[in-house]
Amino acid sequence: MDRMRAKFAILVAFSMATPAFADRLSFRNDVLPVLGKAGCSNGSCHAKSGGQNGFQLSVFAYDPAADYRNIVRGARGRRIFPAAPEESLLLLKATQSIDHEGGKRFDKDSEFYRMIHKWISQGAPWNSEKEISLMRIEVSPSSGQYKRKGETSLKVTAHYSDKSKRDVTHLSEYQSNDQALAEVDHHGHVTMGNQFGEGVVIVRYMDKVEVARVAIPTETLLPESAYAKLTVNNEIDRKVYDRHKQLGLLVSDLASDSEFIRRASLDTLGKLPEPERVRKFLASKHPKKREYLIDELLDDRDWADHWATSFGDLVRPNTLRVGVKGVYLMDRWLRRKLRDNAPYDQIVREILTATGSTHMHGPTVLMRDKRVPADAGAFTSRIFLGVRLECAQCHHHPSEKWGQEDYYQLAAFFGSMKRKGQGISTPISGEPEYWYWQAGGTVKHPVSGEVMKPKPPDGPFIDVPKDQDPRAALVDWMVDPENPFFARALVNRLWGKFFGVGIVEPVDDFRASNPPTNEPLLDWLAKDFKKHKYDLKRTMRVIMNSRIYQTSSVANKTNVGDERNYARSIRRRLGAEAMSDAVTRVTGMPDTLEGLAKGTRAMMTWNTKMRSVFLDTFGRPDSSAECPCERDPSPTIIQSLHLMNSDKLEARIVSGSGRAVNLAKSERKPEEIADEIYLSAYSRFPTADEKKIVLAAYDAKDASREKVTQDLIWALINTPEFVLNH
Repeated sequence: MDRMRAKFAILVAFSMATPAFADRLSFRNDVLPVLGKAGCSNGSCHAKSGGQNGFQLSVFAYDPAADYRNIVRGARGRRIFPAAPEESLLLLKATQSIDHEGGKRFDKDSEFYRMIHKWISQGAPWNSEKEISLMRIEVSPSSGQYKRKGETSLKVTAHYSDKSKRDVTHLSEYQSNDQALAEVDHHGHVTMGNQFGEGVVIVRYMDKVEVARVAIPTETLLPESAYAKLTVNNEIDRKVYDRHKQLGLLVSDLASDSEFIRRASLDTLGKLPEPERVRKFLASKHPKKREYLIDELLDDRDWADHWATSFGDLVRPNTLRVGVKGVYLMDRWLRRKLRDNAPYDQIVREILTATGSTHMHGPTVLMRDKRVPADAGAFTSRIFLGVRLECAQCHHHPSEKWGQEDYYQLAAFFGSMKRKGQGISTPISGEPEYWYWQAGGTVKHPVSGEVMKPKPPDGPFIDVPKDQDPRAALVDWMVDPENPFFARALVNRLWGKFFGVGIVEPVDDFRASNPPTNEPLLDWLAKDFKKHKYDLKRTMRVIMNSRIYQTSSVANKTNVGDERNYARSIRRRLGAEAMSDAVTRVTGMPDTLEGLAKGTRAMMTWNTKMRSVFLDTFGRPDSSAECPCERDPSPTIIQSLHLMNSDKLEARIVSGSGRAVNLAKSERKPEEIADEIYLSAYSRFPTADEKKIVLAAYDAKDASREKVTQDLIWALINTPEFVLNH
């Protein structure tokens, strides 16, 4: 006890002194990087919720001031001892000189120990004599092509506000986004894997993030002559071929006409093409028949319903908060806008600036759903800018530059929204709310209490006039031709729908540590979208007319392992509504959908709470999930078992009003029946071997024409060729 009193007396005397140090260290620039590299401020140690054993740090040092308070003044200042730095708990535990649950973080003879020891001996200053700010980090090499099992070492340079630089390679954190392609160790040494492709190493120092791109092309790059003969339909093909040349990829052959009409119809309308349309298309010899088909599909009324389902997954309100009527109004409004082919920027403006009654105007319902300014801001960022800010709500984003300031500055655009009405939802419609804008609302930083000024991510502070709704100013910034996010986010979503994987994947996760696989392609698509006034159909037409979209799903030797560079079409499972409508097409019997008229397409369902075992089985979003709703595209055992054993599906196949019975009772020959069913299910005629098997079944002893037809439909439904878009 006497020893502790003596220590305390020395500490008090030391803390009252104000010695001058010529090389005084900075807590932010010198100490925090050491604690970060030692693992003290990661989410599994002292930066986890509640800290560790009473000692808490901010995640990735996003709040240096709080970290300083907790280290220097927390626990009555017992963690540091300036009079005898080596006796400080901060060093004793980190070197495991005394028991430390986190184990040894560094040795006594290490640079890390010397740095913290010196800082404590200087009186644990907050800043240096001439405090500088970290502006950015630079990684070299920032990109490169390597051989399999090759190696490289990264160097990280920190750039500061006074133009100085510092080598921080040993203080940086490293993470590979594909361990099979490239592994990176604690020191930034990268070892390539044994496969071809492209990956990213994420480098983080303090709150700055950069990436190093690594590419492992095939052992032998193809000669220019291999690409010279490829068809170029538009600029998309040029951008993709340029990337293929760098990676040694060669695009697969063109998809057959059968594959193309089935794929194009499913992608634009969410349904299989009619057999007669397929017959006509396959028989046509016109050189522009694919171009004409694309125009026909985009002009089809069902286009709006299919894409309303896709966009509905992003903006559909929560029924428990807004009532059934509100969800219905939002759905009807969205379908109407798409049928009119309203420009995308106009659709977004009406959503984000909506006012009025939630029982009269669909977009207003979204304000009722995202009623807290922070929720509205995070929703806007993710859906319309492709930036996930949710992580920054409580701390600095772990792999990006976004911090709490960015999160609440965006929320400030929605801080002046007011509402009247109780906002109580009942199972049917709930009470209406009236939303309006009124000047004077504020959003405060949860830590500092500072009133946040409206500022979009990576955008300027916007000085909004007192008589103007800040939301309108936000949309003006979003739709500006120079905006770095808005158009890119949308064209990336469309690309992901048509190809099964985005240029940035996930499609709503734009960040430095998740770069596009083809930056020139994304830039060109975004510029073209803006140039043509945000016309959704026009951009879809450009994508579908490209040679890349019309590529076969059959791989060749160069692209068999590639799924990110569009050298072949990726086979995708049909979505729940498209699958239901596909079964309806083949069986001739629609599913019974709760709340909809008999014979209505599943693509017309507007609420995920409408009961349907089939839709739930095939991946319809969880009715309790918050939008944006992500669908799992992976096939499951449950889906296979449902197609094989469902009593309801069997009833649709054997129905007296269904396709099987009608074909069996018709005057058609067995080979004509086979043609009709194959065209309906696969958009192609049966092969010679397939037709031989079918005819043998019809000719079998005691064969029932009706039973064989039913069995044929059931068999085709239970094949990968039916359940996949290929």
